[in-house]
Amino acid sequence: MKAVILLSGGLDSSTILYKAKMDGCECYAISFDYQQRHRRELQSALLVGQKAGVIKHQVVNFDLRQWGGSALTDNAIDLPQERSLDEMAQDIPVTYVPARNTIFLSFALSYAEAIAAERVYIGVNALDYSGYPDCRPDYIQAMQEVFRLGTKQGREGEPINIVAPLITLKKTEIIQLGNQLGVPWELTWSCYAGGDVACGVCDSCRLRLAAFAELGLVDPVAYSF
Repeated sequence: MKAVILLSGGLDSSTILYKAKMDGCECYAISFDYQQRHRRELQSALLVGQKAGVIKHQVVNFDLRQWGGSALTDNAIDLPQERSLDEMAQDIPVTYVPARNTIFLSFALSYAEAIAAERVYIGVNALDYSGYPDCRPDYIQAMQEVFRLGTKQGREGEPINIVAPLITLKKTEIIQLGNQLGVPWELTWSCYAGGDVACGVCDSCRLRLAAFAELGLVDPVAYSF
């Protein structure tokens, strides 16, 4: 079975790559250089893909800084720092990139149909404190219908399936799953800040560090503090 894996190089996407491997899939990775603040993640995506032995790794280039609208694509918008988990849960943060997963899934769908893949894996998680609208079950269900209606494969009765194995898991459960699968955490990257060393104070770093700490584990990634 062929599968396209949305691979950012982060904790969640690296876990789904290894999950797809465990599911017996031939894995084709796709990553995105959209001129994001944290383009450093692409280095990790390539390293994780190599470690996992993906058959091919595509990196798609486009520029979402042309219209911004997010702290990840507009340097004029400050990146949230040192927020508590409760603060993160209050509303959709400025790190939300408008329609990002719709863009990503559209590229992945095109790639999947071009190579006659049966699945697209995405590491969305509805329990993350961020509450991004394009990481929720109803969104994935709607996109599955788009996959069915908008492709030749789908109209011919063989739709490409979206697989989102982490969508109802807590971050601690994702780490536990990754440990079972042998995900190389030391190669992964979650920081939004854009430096060469993870900042440890952005929302993404704090969520990651809190989950490792809750499990009594040490995150092998280096932090600047």
